[in-house]
Amino acid sequence: MLRKLRSHDEIRALMTSDQLMTVEQAATLKRLAEAAHELDAYKPHLSRAEAEKRIAMLTAKLKLLDGPPHTL
Repeated sequence: MLRKLRSHDEIRALMTSDQLMTVEQAATLKRLAEAAHELDAYKPHLSRAEAEKRIAMLTAKLKLLDGPPHTL
């Protein structure tokens, strides 16, 4: 049976997903958590993959909050 070959980016993601988040990720996550008033979103020992998920979630939340209010 043939296995699907993985791209370089997929291999890198698999190798780094269990590593602790980078200093840059930690700073970004902390800043976004404070701006979104979700201080629990920042934890100092997150994996890189989990940090990316939380950064994306907080970025999306802040983008929604930044828009004009909806009217009926």
